[in-house]
Amino acid sequence: MNCELLAPAGNLKKLKVAIRYGADAVYLGGKAFSLRAFSDNFTEEELQEGIAYAHERGKKVYVCANIFAKNEDFEALPAYFRMLENLKADGVLVSDLGVFRVLRESAPSLSVHVSTQANTLNKEAARFWKEAGASRVVLARELSIAEIREIHDAVPDLELEAFVHGATCISYSGRCLLSDYLTSRSSNRGECVQACRFQYELRAREQGGDWFSLDEDERGAYILSGKDLNMSAHLEELASAGVCSFKIEGRMKGEYYLATVVNAYRRLLDGADLALMQRELLTASHRDYTEFNAYGRNADTVSYTDNKTEGACDFIAVVTDHRNGRVFAEMRGRFYEGDTLEVLSPTDAFLKRVVVRDLRDGAGALQADAKRVQEIYSFECPTVLREGDILRRRK
Repeated sequence: MNCELLAPAGNLKKLKVAIRYGADAVYLGGKAFSLRAFSDNFTEEELQEGIAYAHERGKKVYVCANIFAKNEDFEALPAYFRMLENLKADGVLVSDLGVFRVLRESAPSLSVHVSTQANTLNKEAARFWKEAGASRVVLARELSIAEIREIHDAVPDLELEAFVHGATCISYSGRCLLSDYLTSRSSNRGECVQACRFQYELRAREQGGDWFSLDEDERGAYILSGKDLNMSAHLEELASAGVCSFKIEGRMKGEYYLATVVNAYRRLLDGADLALMQRELLTASHRDYTEFNAYGRNADTVSYTDNKTEGACDFIAVVTDHRNGRVFAEMRGRFYEGDTLEVLSPTDAFLKRVVVRDLRDGAGALQADAKRVQEIYSFECPTVLREGDILRRRK
């Protein structure tokens, strides 16, 4: 399937993880103007390094500048866009019309991608963005596959990007006021507190003035927490509807989650077995999965039972080297002599199992228990592993 796999990169390390595990492109934010203000994000120097790293491997980098801007933001925007132009970023995501205009004027060679925050829901909006100079639109998540096909048929020369995996939002395409109302942190300025993920307790006033709880179950109520999107079974339908870029949500997600999801979708695009990869998508933490509105309006998109489901595997270590029949790995989760660990890798080592034997710490001393976080431990390993491979343990 000749579609772009687009992965989130919350920092430089995650950019390298995403590319190693099969992303064709990454999207990221600088230190300003991005809707993930609490992600690590990228300094100018890191942007330069990240873009160069991606381009050396034939990959692309799209930079988010998708806040809803205020007057004060416009003083710095032209210079920021010229910097991205000089660094040869492959595109910039915007949602605000004023930001769109400034981008087109100050850095005309940059490709403009319209963010999902702009709520592109119909063919006329898509036509407007194309005529205004956008090369791509990130479609609103509320669209069905049939509606996407209509947009593509109406504006066939406009690239369409669609989310295929990750968190959904209780508000239209993420345009939420709840975070700002409850905590004075604006979602539309990149500071979302994710108030929709809070546990809520409902109360109703009785005639006598007392209050009583209305809980979903003994764990409380998660009445605003959306299920996670999982379109792994419908990639061919999306591609035939005109989607050219499959987007994974998650600039705030961890390294293990990113590697797991990118690896699974890369393998699906390369022809891997769907059932196997759907099981693989259960190994990282997630909420209940949904196809959202892919086949029309769907009332079953809220994860009432809990805020998050733990994955089927624990993240144990990241491989740093393999030599002389031993693997060296940076510890991320406690493990022991005799444990059986499973390999997460973009190579043929994927899903191989290794038994921890002759466990040694960084000084070479024998250990029964790898308990020091980020210590480099080693053990015998006949399976050849590479730097960046991940070791995990089934629960």
